[in-house]
Amino acid sequence: MRLKLTIALFLIVIGSVTPQLLADDPLPSWNAGPAKESILSFVTRVTDEDGKDFVPPAERIAVFDNDGTLWPENPVPFQLAFALDGIKDLIATKPEAKDDPFVEAALSGDFEKLLADNHRGLLQIISLTHSGVTVEEFARRVDNWMSSAEHPRYSRPYDECVYLPMLELLTLLRENGFKTFIVSGGGADFMRVWSERVYGIPPEQVIGSHGQVTYELRDGKPLLVKTLDHVFVDDKDGKPVGIHRFIGRRPIACFGNSDGDKAMLEYTTIGNPHPSLGVIIHHTDADREYAYDAAPKSTGKLVEALADAPERGWVLVDMKDDWIHVLRHQADFERPAHSVNALEKQRGNNRVAEKTLSIASQEACVRSLIFTINGINFR
Repeated sequence: MRLKLTIALFLIVIGSVTPQLLADDPLPSWNAGPAKESILSFVTRVTDEDGKDFVPPAERIAVFDNDGTLWPENPVPFQLAFALDGIKDLIATKPEAKDDPFVEAALSGDFEKLLADNHRGLLQIISLTHSGVTVEEFARRVDNWMSSAEHPRYSRPYDECVYLPMLELLTLLRENGFKTFIVSGGGADFMRVWSERVYGIPPEQVIGSHGQVTYELRDGKPLLVKTLDHVFVDDKDGKPVGIHRFIGRRPIACFGNSDGDKAMLEYTTIGNPHPSLGVIIHHTDADREYAYDAAPKSTGKLVEALADAPERGWVLVDMKDDWIHVLRHQADFERPAHSVNALEKQRGNNRVAEKTLSIASQEACVRSLIFTINGINFR
């Protein structure tokens, strides 16, 4: 894997690849540029046992926000879409529920009201749709919803609307000894139902908002029942708290997309005894996804973290320019024009290079350079 990482970095520099070398790129859905280079360079440095920046595998902790970082958060966060469908089902059996002002706000799309006063309205909606059920029943409801509900824009199941470049990044990190965690303001029990299947992140590595769970022995069967007592909101300042409480190690890599991730980015990168990496996904692609920062349609406001990024050294990923594909299913369709042009230019470079160097000799040149830089023994 270290060989693949160094080859990928070299390819970014020379701007010319062969089909064989392209297969060695661990982030094939990322365009060459500063963001990709920063990520690959960081992983290479912290996994080089002979380098000064080496980090032992046990301390290679990477944390990821979920909504807006691993999958979209528009037109509403997916868990809110789940809750809204639950509210509609509730009203069908209890029509008086629609008189609740927060239910009214939810049905009318007044998300500002739901998120005001420390998410008071959202917690009320979650209370009506999430609490008082066993964890098994809740998981069944989530699973059923995931198998039937579709994203209104993409007309696909929600769990298929995930960012392909981030899936590649998760794989890259795990193959290099990182342990990957979700640290999200979303509900922990909601995400744990599908996180392993969708992201390869097991439920014990999912940290999210949650309320107290109570134990019962009902009809001779042990049960855990969800409540909204003592709610912990895993957002903003709550994220470093959750990391400390449930991981017990300071991350060396953090990936987010909003001001809600600012505290987590700070905790990861400021005063860390190890080399660290902070990355912000900037939503700039209205054609393939959504474009927003200061004025999002629902959640994901990005102002403060964006302003702090240059001073903190956080890497900005421009979704439009840095990603060849955005959503996983979009990889089957035509690339945007800027990516096609880049690939055509790259192919032109390849044709020129192939006149003087065979594929084998190009690989030999790459390996020779890597040997010089990293002292890798290929024998």
